[in-house]
Amino acid sequence: MVDEQAGQGNGRGPGRPREERVTRAVLDAVVALVAEQGMGAVTMDAVATRAGVSKPSMYRRWPTKQDLVIAAAESRVGPLAVPDMGDFRAELRAVLMARMEAYRQPGVDRLLAGVMAAAADPGSERGAYGEYTARVTGEMRHIVERGIARGELRSGIDVDAAVTLVAASLVFRMVAEQRMPDERLVDSVVDLIGRAVGAPG
Repeated sequence: MVDEQAGQGNGRGPGRPREERVTRAVLDAVVALVAEQGMGAVTMDAVATRAGVSKPSMYRRWPTKQDLVIAAAESRVGPLAVPDMGDFRAELRAVLMARMEAYRQPGVDRLLAGVMAAAADPGSERGAYGEYTARVTGEMRHIVERGIARGELRSGIDVDAAVTLVAASLVFRMVAEQRMPDERLVDSVVDLIGRAVGAPG
C-alpha cells in the first residue's frame, strides 16, 4: 500500500516524492474508475482500494468526494499558459489544441460530464466548482485581454461571453454531442471567434 506514513520509522519524513506518488495514484484511480464504470463508482473506499492507499491519507488531502473529483479533473484539465505570440488567433489556437489533447485522454469525457453534473447537486459547494472553472479558463481570459490591449480585438467586447464561448465549444462537442473534438473543430472555432471579436479594418 502506498502511504506517506511508510518509512517514518527510520526518522525521515515521507518526502515530496512519496506524497506525489500517493497523489498521482489516487487521482489516476478516480479517472480509471470513471472511465470504466462512471461517476457512480467513485467512492472513497473504491478509490482507496484501486490506488492502494489508506483512506486517512486521502482524507488529509481531499476531505470530501467533491474535492477529490475536482482534483482529478484538474490533474487532466488544469490551468495552462500560452506565451505572447503577438497574434490573438495563434494564441487562441494554442489554447484550444492543448485542451483538445487533454480532452482526448481516456476517461476525461466522462470525468468532465460528472464534474458538471455534480456541480448541480444540491449538496455540492458551488464555489469550489466555480473556482476550478476560473482556473481552467484563466489563460483564455488573459489572451482575450491581451488581444484587446494590442488592438486586435474590439475594446467593447464582453470578455466573459467570449471566454464562455471558447471554453464551451470543445466541451459541448465532447459531452453533449458525444464526439471527440478534433483539429477541424479547433480551426473553425478560431475562425468564428476571431471574426466575432476582431477589431474592424
